Amino acid sequence: MNIAQEKVDDLNAVVKITIAPEDYNPRVEKALKEQAKKANLPGFRKGMVPVGHIKRMYGKSILVEEINNMLNENISKHLTDNQVEVLGQPLPVMDDAEYKWDNTDSFEFKYELGLAPAVDVEVTSKDKFTHYNVKADEETLAARIKNIRKSYGKMSNPEVSAEGDVLYAELAQLSPDGSVFEGGITSTGSVRLDLVTDKKILKSLVGLKKDDVVDIDIQKTFDNNEAVIAKLLNISEEDAKELKSKFKVTVKNVNRLEEADLNQEFFDKIFGAGVVSDEAGFTAKITEEVEAMFKQDADRKLQNDIYAQLTEQSKMQLPDEFLRKWLKATNEKLSDEELEQGYADFAKNLKWTLIENKIIKDNDIKIEYKDVFELAKARLDAQFKMYSPQALPEDQLAQYTANFLQEKENANRIFEEVKALKVFDYIKSVATLNEKEIAYNKFIELK
Repeated sequence: MNIAQEKVDDLNAVVKITIAPEDYNPRVEKALKEQAKKANLPGFRKGMVPVGHIKRMYGKSILVEEINNMLNENISKHLTDNQVEVLGQPLPVMDDAEYKWDNTDSFEFKYELGLAPAVDVEVTSKDKFTHYNVKADEETLAARIKNIRKSYGKMSNPEVSAEGDVLYAELAQLSPDGSVFEGGITSTGSVRLDLVTDKKILKSLVGLKKDDVVDIDIQKTFDNNEAVIAKLLNISEEDAKELKSKFKVTVKNVNRLEEADLNQEFFDKIFGAGVVSDEAGFTAKITEEVEAMFKQDADRKLQNDIYAQLTEQSKMQLPDEFLRKWLKATNEKLSDEELEQGYADFAKNLKWTLIENKIIKDNDIKIEYKDVFELAKARLDAQFKMYSPQALPEDQLAQYTANFLQEKENANRIFEEVKALKVFDYIKSVATLNEKEIAYNKFIELK
């Protein structure tokens, strides 16, 4: 067997693999014998089928399989042994060569490689970024307090709907002519008016009584939020994203959540007995909680600013033509239009991954399981607190975390997040950070 790599330019190469009969025939003979031992064919006792018979029946398919196995093994070994850093995977070059596939052919295969560029990045104190200290403004704090009070409040059923109410309603998909679409989507669910983003539609949903009917544009109502639409209509988020119809809403009930009284029973229920004893202490606690969430937003903005600045500074080039071809080869449903629309973001993310990997390698940054576990636990804890400010017991939270990380997709996602945070922390330790205090309502204007 012969493997040769030819350089096309700094970012592209071709690997040529030549396989002769003496390379593959021993493997093919071994595979034929193994197949003969396992074969269960009419007229033969199991394990007693002659190898020649197996060769006549399956010889070509076994040969093809062994050639493919050899190609995969040897191109991977070549890349590893020669420390060739590639982007994507090698792509086979299609040609018109014809082979007899009779165990006498010599085969020649070519693969295109997209080579990883050299990454020239070094973070120093000359790199400057603004780190915001975000404070709660009155409007944001009031909204959070109202939400918590409603979470512990009592349900009532007023006759007429108002902003913030929930309409328990029947929804029916409409045809373009305004009639109910036969065989279309129907659902009974809760239309939350606090999630309605269009002011005109919100106005049409206020002042409704039981059995009142109103037509709404479902996408416009919820600002194209497929998660909200999918939950309301009991359909998949993918279907919700593509949905263009209007819906008839028939009100069956009006639900209103009254805010809980600010008394000791309420304070104890949220924070534990005696932790808070008055409205001022309650407001202080909520302010602390809200500003802790703002810190995550501020850190995320700093991350984005670092990402943008260092990616721009790196000036690295990618094998764009190869990567476009690779994306098409590995995503059969990807259209040319989708590829062009998404390629710029893909390239930026790939550049940042190369920068991250360079920083990790140059600075010997380690990522351990305990880091992944603790971050996953923190993320789950934050999610649970969205529904209840009262913390879960530590052992229960740890069990939820262990179960969560058993899913490979979850574990990989949290690992990548830990990796990003480790790089982020390193950059913060060497770059110059200018601290700036800002109100939340002003901060969101910067995004």
